[in-house]
Amino acid sequence: MAHTTNTTSLRQALRREAPSTLGLLADEQDFAAMRRYRSFTFDDHPTYLRAAERLLRTLAAGGTHTTVTLFDPEDYAAYCAETGLDPDTRASRTRYTAEAAARGARVPYTGQPIDELVRLLVKAAVRRATREYAALLLDDVGQCADCGQDIGRAAFDQASRAVLRILDQAGPGAHQLVCSVPAADEHLLAVLRTDRTAPEPARLDSAEGTEFLTVLAAGIARATPGGLVLRTSSPDAPDRLHGWRLDHGRLVPLTEAEVFNAYCTDADTGEPLPPEPGVEYRAGFDLAPDDGRPTHH
Repeated sequence: MAHTTNTTSLRQALRREAPSTLGLLADEQDFAAMRRYRSFTFDDHPTYLRAAERLLRTLAAGGTHTTVTLFDPEDYAAYCAETGLDPDTRASRTRYTAEAAARGARVPYTGQPIDELVRLLVKAAVRRATREYAALLLDDVGQCADCGQDIGRAAFDQASRAVLRILDQAGPGAHQLVCSVPAADEHLLAVLRTDRTAPEPARLDSAEGTEFLTVLAAGIARATPGGLVLRTSSPDAPDRLHGWRLDHGRLVPLTEAEVFNAYCTDADTGEPLPPEPGVEYRAGFDLAPDDGRPTHH
């Protein structure tokens, strides 16, 4: 009897040491697609989300770290067809969830309400897709026909130098950079936030920084039009807005009037918009020659 009790206690202790992964159906459409499987027994999406939230809270209360990933029914069906698994089993769903979390977007559960968790998860998935598509665009550029340099690598280095110079010139404060680059299949948009409370050199070693630089580099390498804007917030001072445009692989500063027009014009109708209160519209910073133009020939 004592041996059985010890074995049970050890098994429970090991279970508490094992992390958990939950594949979440984030929207009604994905949920409806899974209802074709008999082993998927939920009847409606709100009830399913509430049950998922209760499970996450229970796991967290027991000290289990849980990662949440998006469950994509279309990708799941393709995965099962490729691996020969029966899609109408819980075992297949858990195996897919584990592999999807390893290769896709995921968010750690830290007690967020389920609505916020879904929002963070969708945002993470969009960011990952943007980064992967921008990286694919960079890979497709190839080498410079004249000098043999990897154009994608050179563009990424150029983007890094330009962004670091912009942040250094912006000085201390809370900075938000937004880069917009049109592409053949979708419009690439990346955001980088950094808070420099002291006059220390800017750093871009985060996942958000890599994503931002990849999108900007894709625009530089492919010489597509695009734009970059900087918003700086400091205590007891108006927010400052600066802007640049991509022109044949170069970041060209916008004038103060161009920055004002960009922010104070409705993009859909072309109608003027009132200036934002407490905001100063300023020209973009001049960049050094090797920060603003391609380094390959």
